[in-house]
Amino acid sequence: MKKITILGSTGSIGVSTLDVIEKNPKAFKVTALAAGRNVKLLAEQIIKYKPEIASVSTREDAEKLRQILGRRKKIPILYDETGVEEVASYPSSDMVVSAISGAAGLKPTLAAIEVGRDVALANKETMVIAGDIVTRRAKKKKIKILPVDSEHSAIFQCLAGQKAQYLRRIVLTASGGPFYRLSRNELKKVTLEQALRHPRWKMGSKITIDSASLMNKGLEVIEAKWLFDVDVARIDVLIHPQSIVHSMIELRDGSVLAQLGIADMRIPIACALAYPDRLTNDLPVLNLSEIGLLEFFKPDMKKFPCLGLAYEAGRLGGTAPVVLNATNETAVSAFTEKKICFNDLPKVIEKVMGKHRVKKNPSLADILGTDREARIEAGMIINQLRKG
Repeated sequence: MKKITILGSTGSIGVSTLDVIEKNPKAFKVTALAAGRNVKLLAEQIIKYKPEIASVSTREDAEKLRQILGRRKKIPILYDETGVEEVASYPSSDMVVSAISGAAGLKPTLAAIEVGRDVALANKETMVIAGDIVTRRAKKKKIKILPVDSEHSAIFQCLAGQKAQYLRRIVLTASGGPFYRLSRNELKKVTLEQALRHPRWKMGSKITIDSASLMNKGLEVIEAKWLFDVDVARIDVLIHPQSIVHSMIELRDGSVLAQLGIADMRIPIACALAYPDRLTNDLPVLNLSEIGLLEFFKPDMKKFPCLGLAYEAGRLGGTAPVVLNATNETAVSAFTEKKICFNDLPKVIEKVMGKHRVKKNPSLADILGTDREARIEAGMIINQLRKG
């Protein structure tokens, strides 16, 4: 039985991971849970799945959680950054599912690697901002980083058994989100509510907005660079509205291998949890005859400049992806608070990136410092846009 720690247990990936675990009680056991501010749901998870330890964001949240649990479940309840890092490095765990949203997932993921835990990685930002550090430390500790993102899981599966020199290019597919058919003029008028209506996937608000702007795919390009040791020039993106082909690889002899499946995150989650085995699930079977049409389009970088900015950051390397990610997180937060409009997202990112002097081979301290500085700069630009 594999013992699992889940970082971000109350988010969409965390909830789906617990569903996979619940349906495979002989294969997995929940050892530790970490969440943010959703104390009520975490309390329900603790009662149901019986972890040995848990963490939340703040001291106040920890006290609320203890009050909800009362005498029903007495376990250590930790809080803040040190709490989640302690949960990530909990000694009786075999695998850590890293599903905390954003750059906040970096340090807990590194903590898990440091103690030799295999990582099922759903937090793409960890690889975007510190891919070099993460991959080097994982290699040193001889642990596996197993991708949970559906696209990277697809690539991981397609590359199985292939020699590195056989790979010509990677093709990441993107649903296109809710706006890929809109004109540039129509994009000026889209609302937050429209951006949050993804046509295929059920996800958290931040990743749903990133999908609408195609920033999510840009971040995935940089993540793929580090996961598979491939230059961004050999990573292409195609819009695939049906979300059936989750990604492809092209080999040097012209063969193209693809991974197909229904749009359900429990499939790549199960693939990572069970690796190298395979689980049986009760999900609907893919029926291509019912789907009929599979479409593919080149993304329009002029309509969706966030994707182009991500490619630029990936090519520049160093601290450029840190700035890209930090600025995007800040801008998306402002958009969700209706402080800026959808088309302001790339404007904020481009302005902050344009001011940044890229540092090559950054240390962890450099990365964290750049992250803080970029968020401050982005906040200033957002305030200027609001006044203008």
